Amino acid sequence: MNINLSKNTPSSDAPKRSFRAEALETIRFILIALAVVIPIRLYIAQPFIVSGASMDPTFASGQYLIVDEISYRVTDPVRGDVVIFKYPNDLKKYFIKRVIGLPGETLIINEEGKVFIKGVGQESLTILNEPYVKFTKSDAIEITLADDEYFMMGDNRAGSYDSRVWGAVKRDLFIGRALVRLFPVTTVDLLPGQFRQ
Repeated sequence: MNINLSKNTPSSDAPKRSFRAEALETIRFILIALAVVIPIRLYIAQPFIVSGASMDPTFASGQYLIVDEISYRVTDPVRGDVVIFKYPNDLKKYFIKRVIGLPGETLIINEEGKVFIKGVGQESLTILNEPYVKFTKSDAIEITLADDEYFMMGDNRAGSYDSRVWGAVKRDLFIGRALVRLFPVTTVDLLPGQFRQ
């Protein structure tokens, strides 16, 4: 009985790749991946992990977000946007808060924690509708914002360290807005927390 094992053995005609060729191919792949990933990471979108309870109940500590870094290059932030920005008193730290007051506006917060806005050139006050706020705090603040300033507050007003303490945020400190919430998977959302009046 003859058994032909030739089908189970590799063909001697198959080209063998050298270690050097494999290494060069791997390096090439890594360089292409970096050429694609780094510009996206630096100029288009970047990850952000929520830390702390200042945005409860909208965001919980440990949630993983993707930040849109492009929109604010072509449009201005809008009241209700959830924004990641550099903390004005320490530019190495990043905060996540909600845009409450816009440039040129006068913002008044009363003892009940209600927020009133007087637009540029307006005499009357408008009370903000803020269904995302569950934890209020008694405040007494009145501030008029400069042309490049935004008033930022956490949704957890009782536990947020924000513009009520350290003042308005300059426009050039904005990194971007929360675009996608990716983790935990039960909370996946597009434009998480965004609210329009």
